[in-house]
Amino acid sequence: EQFHRNPAPRPKVLEKLRSDTLGFKADSPVLLSFTSDPYQPLNETLGLTREAIAILKRNGLNVSILSKGGLRATRDLDLLGPGDEVGATLTFTDPVMSLEWEPRAASPLDRIKYLKAAHDRGLKTWVSLEPVIDPEQTLDLIRQASPFVNKFKVGILNHHPLSKTIDWRAFGERAVELLDGLGCQYYVKKDLRKWLN
Repeated sequence: EQFHRNPAPRPKVLEKLRSDTLGFKADSPVLLSFTSDPYQPLNETLGLTREAIAILKRNGLNVSILSKGGLRATRDLDLLGPGDEVGATLTFTDPVMSLEWEPRAASPLDRIKYLKAAHDRGLKTWVSLEPVIDPEQTLDLIRQASPFVNKFKVGILNHHPLSKTIDWRAFGERAVELLDGLGCQYYVKKDLRKWLN
């Protein structure tokens, strides 16, 4: 509740990042961010994400960004280049459902525009399709985004009563068939993969 009412950055987060990256080597990009969002509205005034990316890039590290921030995230695309990846979590095509389930996230259309803008700049793009709340909308998102997404990561809905009402095997089979038919690269996450074995 505190996070929703009054989010705030961790104290001295950029100083800690500068210190942590000195001499740090990584074989894969540094993920920004899976447990929060680097382009939440708070970043509009603080600009922490841009500075964090700049710190990582100055230290020879690549980044992989995952966001529901949509067009808010396009402001930092100029910092990215080969070896970096731009991702978005896509959950709905219906903006009303998106607003209900993800009240501070950018609209689905904004997120798709963000992916296209990154792709148009020559950046690798990826999508996290999780949580899957409405399988039909998720399949439609694959169709809409496939022309400018390099890789899809497909999961399920966890820890919610609605999950018990969804035929995960049928959804997984349809998703894989669609992705194969569109010639997409994809990864089926472990929670969905168990339904397909």
